[in-house]
Amino acid sequence: MATTQKGADDGASAGVACAILAFLIWGLSPAYWKLLKSVDAFEILMHRMVWSFLFLLPFLALRGRWSEFIATLKTPRRMIGLLASTVFVTVNWFTFIYAINHDQILQTSLGYYISPLVNVLLGTLVLKERLRPIQGAAVVIAAVAVLYLTFGYGRIPWMALILAFSFGFYGLIRKMVAVGALVGLTIETLLLSAPAMAYLVFLDATGQGAFLRAGAAISILLMGAATVTGLPLLLFTIGARRIHLSTVGFLQYIAPTCSFFLAVFAFGEPFSGAKALAFALIWIALAIYSVDSFRYYRRTHPRA
Repeated sequence: MATTQKGADDGASAGVACAILAFLIWGLSPAYWKLLKSVDAFEILMHRMVWSFLFLLPFLALRGRWSEFIATLKTPRRMIGLLASTVFVTVNWFTFIYAINHDQILQTSLGYYISPLVNVLLGTLVLKERLRPIQGAAVVIAAVAVLYLTFGYGRIPWMALILAFSFGFYGLIRKMVAVGALVGLTIETLLLSAPAMAYLVFLDATGQGAFLRAGAAISILLMGAATVTGLPLLLFTIGARRIHLSTVGFLQYIAPTCSFFLAVFAFGEPFSGAKALAFALIWIALAIYSVDSFRYYRRTHPRA
């Protein structure tokens, strides 16, 4: 019994470590994309798709997911769902890169802080999940924060909202499509690899592409987009299987927090009073949501 318990504890510790590392990579990734500021955001996105597909393919075999990959390709209903999720992940990735390259890392941080609350809202509206009163209060506070930022800052934080809702709809579709995370992402990158490659070939033929033209460092960074995309996902899937959902819920705030500190202290983005109050309201909403989720999980999983 003691050996079994020790093995479970070791597995949980490894899971927490993998999840933390995944969220740290996601949170610090703006510093990586900043290095590609000289490259058009759409071109970066195309490279991200192509290299990510090539990066993920070997892991299908290593993790024994090749048969699931082939079976999914032969299932029209799943492929329709993954085609829809591909659209949302493309919008999300493009907006993320565009925001970073236009000195709007704070908006990416805000977007991913709002994202869990968008998930609650979509679950209520689309999946007809019951919204607990405290969850409802958290969503209302977040909405007030966005409205205040809109009127206090003078414009709608559209990049943050696009990031939050595109990621929310992406998660919603992936929840409804019975496909593993690794297989799903590989197919999503596959669906865009052909048009992405065609676009990159066109850029190269017309002398506009950055790859192999803007220096070795830029070319290596474009290829490295696969690692920045695929590695944290693999770490996250390993970690998520070994730890409780409530733990994942708390750890997910590491990423936008890292981005927040990068934006303010590393890249010197302006942090006005309106932004400060809006972020404070979001943090309050997330604290309320997290405590409620933790208590609910403990009630429904007393042995956890």
